[in-house]
Amino acid sequence: MKRTQLHVVTYNIHKGFSQFNQHMMVHELREQLRALGPDIVFLQEVQGMHSHHARRIDNWPPEAQQDFLAEDVWQSTAYGSNVIYDHGHHGNAILARFPIEHSHNQDVTHMRFERRGLLHCAIKVPGLKKALHCVCVHLSLFARSRRRQLDALSRYLEDIAEPDSPLIIAGDFNDWRNEADELLAQRLGLSEAFGGACGSLGSPGRSYPARRPVLRLDRIYVRGFSVMSAEMHCGDPWSKISDHAALSAHLRHDSGGHVR
Repeated sequence: MKRTQLHVVTYNIHKGFSQFNQHMMVHELREQLRALGPDIVFLQEVQGMHSHHARRIDNWPPEAQQDFLAEDVWQSTAYGSNVIYDHGHHGNAILARFPIEHSHNQDVTHMRFERRGLLHCAIKVPGLKKALHCVCVHLSLFARSRRRQLDALSRYLEDIAEPDSPLIIAGDFNDWRNEADELLAQRLGLSEAFGGACGSLGSPGRSYPARRPVLRLDRIYVRGFSVMSAEMHCGDPWSKISDHAALSAHLRHDSGGHVR
């Protein structure tokens, strides 16, 4: 039996600033992501461009944040701009060590003052017979909007991905009531990494605020993989980088065998 292992991370990077926007932390962020060494990174609140910061902040990277973070480590990047303003834009990004064959950013905005999108990538991973579908999400602060966005996500994936295709959905769900688990399990056959890690029946990891996490906002959902381990990265130095904790999971896909 051929086994493919993946290490994935999801992180709301707060546009490269510490909590309350006190310090620009994008260089420290890059160091910590590289220290973790994941194969695929799901990022939210990525600053694609900000002309004011570029002029005013010393050492502001000249390139978009996703390219700055990926340089020399992750060969492929995809970015979806969700919020656009006169001096720039920000959104979701996926970094991968493997070729991204296709990417699409779907607008799932429900209320005009809260722009949201779903960034989908099809990634060619060695050892997998089918493309790995990855979706980076940042959902609404409002329950009604989140339900509409999750329905849009499910309908989109039901249309473009075969039911047995490997799938990872990760990001900031803003889902402190944990309503996403049942919907994504029923519609797409997904399980949450922390709830399924090593056969446990726990809840999603607490990820906000990063210094002392209380709310379970960030998630990693998987299909076609066994979860070998899942970890929350909070406290120093993570709490100095963003207001969210980072989440990581080690996954295993067994080709030709049964995976839960």
